[in-house]
Amino acid sequence: MNEIQKLEAALRENPEDADLRYDLALCYLQHERNSQALELLDGMLLERRRDPRAFYARAVVYLSMNDYRKAGCDFLRTIALDRDFLDAYRHLGFIQLTLGKDEAALKTLQTALDRDPFDAGLYCVLGDVYLDTGESGKAKDAFEKAYELDPQGAEPHCKLAMYYVSQGDMKGLKKEYDILRDLDPSMAAQIETLFFQPL
Repeated sequence: MNEIQKLEAALRENPEDADLRYDLALCYLQHERNSQALELLDGMLLERRRDPRAFYARAVVYLSMNDYRKAGCDFLRTIALDRDFLDAYRHLGFIQLTLGKDEAALKTLQTALDRDPFDAGLYCVLGDVYLDTGESGKAKDAFEKAYELDPQGAEPHCKLAMYYVSQGDMKGLKKEYDILRDLDPSMAAQIETLFFQPL
């Protein structure tokens, strides 16, 4: 019996257990069974209109379905209910950037960083915004801050690699590529295919 089947069986025995429904929704999401995850989360939110984690999870489902507007609305609801839900700010900033709302993204990310200036993921998205607005120096500063906070995390190195590509700095890219071969082999393989394999 796999994890989904176990959770489904447990929920049949305890259909009112909100934690079980939430866990099953996350499991559905993890296995890309988005419509089933949405159905569970919609049901939870009918009963518990002020549950930030259910709004957040539903927003992530919408995000995985590329429905940025619905995802953004649910991330906003999450933040309204829990001002310290940093992942909601990070995702909302990403959505705002994706929709071309750079100023809104900067404001969202700065608000989150005012709450926690030690979140590497927030600096990664902030750097993306600065790259998008052509402020490469600020982008590099943000990515380097993310690296300082999470030196063994793959994401800061991926972002620094992207920065070096944007600047045409192959030496910097090679340095990040060498690090990513251990931290994120699939990303390193993509970089190698795009930039270091002979044509």
